[in-house]
Amino acid sequence: MKTKSIGFIGGGRITNVFLQGFQNKNLNFRSVKVCDTNSDVLAGLKKRFPEIETTTIMDDVFNQEIIFLALHPPVIAENITQLKGQVNSDAIIISLAPKFTMDKINELTGVNKVARIIPNATSFINQGYNPVCFSEFIGSEEKTSIIDTLSVLGSTFETEESKLEAFAITSAMLPTYFWFQWKEIEKIAVGIGLSEQESKEAIYQTLQASLNIMYKSDMNYEEMVDLIPIKPIGASEDEIKDILNSNLKSLFNKIKPQQLINH
Repeated sequence: MKTKSIGFIGGGRITNVFLQGFQNKNLNFRSVKVCDTNSDVLAGLKKRFPEIETTTIMDDVFNQEIIFLALHPPVIAENITQLKGQVNSDAIIISLAPKFTMDKINELTGVNKVARIIPNATSFINQGYNPVCFSEFIGSEEKTSIIDTLSVLGSTFETEESKLEAFAITSAMLPTYFWFQWKEIEKIAVGIGLSEQESKEAIYQTLQASLNIMYKSDMNYEEMVDLIPIKPIGASEDEIKDILNSNLKSLFNKIKPQQLINH
């Protein structure tokens, strides 16, 4: 059965992630329209997802029942004001970006039914961790419908708006803190004698188990750390912690909406 019609304002990375996640689960919509100013981006999406409609004219997505704002914060304001007075009163706008609150989106668009979600790149393989919040104008049945639809992308759950930017730092951007390190260890492993497949499998299996022992066992942190006597990069731990604290807290302060800072 087909669900609602959806539109994306912005055809970049996160739109690709959502469309791939929907496709993986054979989720069909009445129609899918994607608007972007870059025709090359649209051509790439159309090649991967031939069932979608693409356009460079934003007005073409205004009649969709759910409109995803898939834009970076610096360009949201200058783009979404075009929605004011043009969107169906029953339409729901779902922002995929940090920083812009539901109240601000309502102010700029005139649309009351607004939701926000902090999406995760792992939704590409339907294993995302996606917190969502809703304005008071979205009813319980509509909430359930939206969560059911987005849940095909992975774990989707309702939270307070004031926590979304913290989830962006803690979850959405989390893989970037580690991916390059795992890749480097993979290269090192191959260089010291493992095959590429052996390297990948050793890292994958050990990371899975490491997460389980840290978050799924009854051991405290000190007991867990004491299980391994040799810590090859232990001397650099404080430096790494400083880098994490400095960079992540600085970024959080940049993306946190001013009106929510004291919540």
